[in-house]
Amino acid sequence: MFNWIKTSILMAGIVALFGAAGMALGGAQGMLIALLIGAGMNVFAYWNSDKMVLRMYHAQEVDAQSGGRYYAIVRELAANASLPMPRVYIINQAQPNAFATGRNPEHAAVAATSGIMQLLSERELRGVMAHELAHIKNRDILISTMSATVAGAISMLANFAMFFGGRGEDRPHPFVALAVMIIAPIAAMLIQMAISRSREFGADAGGAEISRDPEALASALKKIEAYARGLPMPTADAHPETAQMMIINPLSGNGIKSLFSTHPSTDERVAKLMAIARGA
Repeated sequence: MFNWIKTSILMAGIVALFGAAGMALGGAQGMLIALLIGAGMNVFAYWNSDKMVLRMYHAQEVDAQSGGRYYAIVRELAANASLPMPRVYIINQAQPNAFATGRNPEHAAVAATSGIMQLLSERELRGVMAHELAHIKNRDILISTMSATVAGAISMLANFAMFFGGRGEDRPHPFVALAVMIIAPIAAMLIQMAISRSREFGADAGGAEISRDPEALASALKKIEAYARGLPMPTADAHPETAQMMIINPLSGNGIKSLFSTHPSTDERVAKLMAIARGA
């Protein structure tokens, strides 16, 4: 419940930021145009992002026969979560990682790398896939799309400010406009990343409930982070916008840590999962 409240507050904050930046830079006309263009781009992404990202990672779909225990684990957990069976994919990359995609539970997919299946025990893999199914159940892809829509519109508004600004006395002071053009997109990105981190906590808690084994997910997270740091993920490096989808930041191998992180610290996630295991 707390994570949903936090996400709602962050979503309200990013919308308020959009309104303030729009009025400061472009007035009502510029704000509306940027929102419409940004919304259009993200509506397309919402309907097609699953196909795009799976193709980007050269993911191979598996079934009950070719997917073995991996497929069986997903099927069992989907039943535990009262979810439709998602499509199941394997990505042939060494870095241990996994993600969920799809616009709703009826059109969802989960994907795991070959590296994660080699690294984790069956129990740990079960914890990871429960986490991904929690993302589907919580409709986190919809939330991510909404936040990306507004964040993208803010950036677009800043870029187009010179064309959609007011005239004469309505035009903002040049220094005010410059400050908003620089600060607003950065602030929007920070809020968007905070929303992503909040949803990771929510998926951890939901995954613990679905698997009924929070310690397995905690153990898996520690293993994945330790190995991911030393194993690059070329597709993620080429398309860093997909990093927020993964269970562990696939870009963490470069050692860069900042406010722009899409994931909370693994130590904090593990501590919360162990508290759930203790019933705290």
